[in-house]
Amino acid sequence: MTYTPIGRYFNVRNGRIYGHVREGDGPALVFLHYWGGSHRTWRPVIERLSPAQTFVSFDHRGWGESTHVPGPYSIEQLADDAERVIDELGHSEYVVVGHSMGGKVAQVLASRRPAGLKGVVLVAPAPPAPIGVTHEFQEALAHAYDNHETIDRSIDLVLTNGELSAGARRQVHEDSSRAGEAARMAWPRQALVEDFTDRVGAIDVPVLVLAGSDDKVEPPQILREHLLPLITTATLTELGGTGHLSPLEVPDQIASHISAFVTRLSPPRLVSGC
Repeated sequence: MTYTPIGRYFNVRNGRIYGHVREGDGPALVFLHYWGGSHRTWRPVIERLSPAQTFVSFDHRGWGESTHVPGPYSIEQLADDAERVIDELGHSEYVVVGHSMGGKVAQVLASRRPAGLKGVVLVAPAPPAPIGVTHEFQEALAHAYDNHETIDRSIDLVLTNGELSAGARRQVHEDSSRAGEAARMAWPRQALVEDFTDRVGAIDVPVLVLAGSDDKVEPPQILREHLLPLITTATLTELGGTGHLSPLEVPDQIASHISAFVTRLSPPRLVSGC
């Protein structure tokens, strides 16, 4: 049997979003990308997982191959979209893996306690409520992906802890500049400041938080103070030598922690002897 990912579209409110799917061993992994990314952000991580691992990695509405899908682009809507994708695939057990903005979406989705959810991995996640966000910061962030120069500055000064490969840097440029204008503005001006503090305490499955030691966007200490106390099932692991774009900077570490987490969720079945 070959476990080759295929591209397909999923029906969501007011349109269809694009993703890559592979059927194989479960539980399925549902990958949610960051503000500025696409389903391609997760490719280096997926390539380091078992080739038989079931997964779906899709573009949020307004991003990647889903730029044509209209808003709203709220966290609630993105969580609705993720649920539609999961329902369409019909997986009985799954783990949601969210990065940054996708991590905030994952928290809202998990707080709904959907059937089949076995666990959550939050990679450099945005906390459920904004921390120290001012109007001036929001406006500066809204222009982070304006052009080639601002994207380069964002990569070098904010998003990473070191050099990205030439291919990864080119991909970040392509993904962050391709987004629809409304989707690009929705995170800094609305979704970033949406407050779900009163919701995430409902999460009742194991949660693994992966925080980059040199993340300037969501530092480990911020997550320890403003995320872990709200989710009683969460534990935090610090990743060495990476900034905010850890799926592109240290995909081997991300893949290793995801694999170990899934293994802990799925203990081996006892086989009776003859």
